Amino acid sequence: MFILDPAFETGSAALIDLPLCAARLQLDARFPWIVLIPRRPGARELEDLSVADRAALMTEIVSAGVAVRAMGLALGRPVAKLNVGALGNITPQLHVHVVGRRPDDSAWPGPVWGIGDSASYDEAALAAVRAAALAAVV
Repeated sequence: MFILDPAFETGSAALIDLPLCAARLQLDARFPWIVLIPRRPGARELEDLSVADRAALMTEIVSAGVAVRAMGLALGRPVAKLNVGALGNITPQLHVHVVGRRPDDSAWPGPVWGIGDSASYDEAALAAVRAAALAAVV
């Protein structure tokens, strides 16, 4: 049975269940950001997925990229570059980050992890990015 690592509950919010992944909105208003977590028990590495699941994951990464770009537009900060990464050094459950970046963001050109403090969304911005993301992936 698939169980979401509790670490995802603190920094993200459920967005939508895709065919393979639970898609979650990362709650850091500095970056439009979606985390995809394949709903496969015990998956820690890409190699833990079947060939079919790996193909599905790639399709869902592309869909999440479209959604992240829509989120950037909703915030008035169009995405210039998508960053995609599956690190898992802190939270080992297999997950893929899809992050929208801009040359004027606070972490550019470096990685978003461990740079500065997370910024909370206000209610209106959170509703706008959620609606934009959902409209883009549905």
